Amino acid sequence: MATPPTYSRIITDGLWTNNQSLVALLGLCSLLATTTSATSGLGMGIATTFVLTASNVSISLIRPLVRPEVRIPVYVVVIASFVTMVELTMQAWFFDLYQILGLFISLIVVNCIIIARAEAFASKNRVDRAFLDGIAMGLGSTLVLVTLGGLRELIGQGTLFSQSHLLLGDWAKGLSFSLGDGYHGALIAILPPGGFIGLGLLIALKNVLGQYLKERTARIAEGRDAPDATLEPVVSLQHR
Repeated sequence: MATPPTYSRIITDGLWTNNQSLVALLGLCSLLATTTSATSGLGMGIATTFVLTASNVSISLIRPLVRPEVRIPVYVVVIASFVTMVELTMQAWFFDLYQILGLFISLIVVNCIIIARAEAFASKNRVDRAFLDGIAMGLGSTLVLVTLGGLRELIGQGTLFSQSHLLLGDWAKGLSFSLGDGYHGALIAILPPGGFIGLGLLIALKNVLGQYLKERTARIAEGRDAPDATLEPVVSLQHR
């Protein structure tokens, strides 16, 4: 029987090592379509994190009762139930943001990240690990959504979190940032090509940083980065 992953490994995988948006490239439909601003990216990230965590916990609880032949339809029904809850909640309290995200809230049902974690992790691990995996994977995806949305909004419109009050309330109007009325923006950033270019740059940056950290860890393990021993003085002072 395989050793279950540690809590630290689950967190590291979700946030960095196995970030599903940058490594497995799953859920690109909603990722590219909803990241025209940081606020819409954050809204989609919160919704995805909730559905991912709730479905992971539910599937981990019912896994002894689900026959292998029908596991995928059962997973889809569980995920669809939580997506419906999110959709109705947004229609009731965040309707303006719901109009911006539109169809992509419903498409969370077929988000490959959620189905993949249900199949690969939640159906094989205890509730506590399934819960932590959902939180970590959801936060990792949210970080990518907000970062990509913020970059596209800043370059394309010259603003950042310009509609944050739609998600966080009136107090969040102070979070908005603008480069000024004189900035005309680069339209390509908020068009589909800008999404692909931005995602490619984020993937490249992650790969470069990942390779650097891997090499540094290897050097530390070999002792090459260990502090040098105290050097003996090579020059002695003589009294005359």
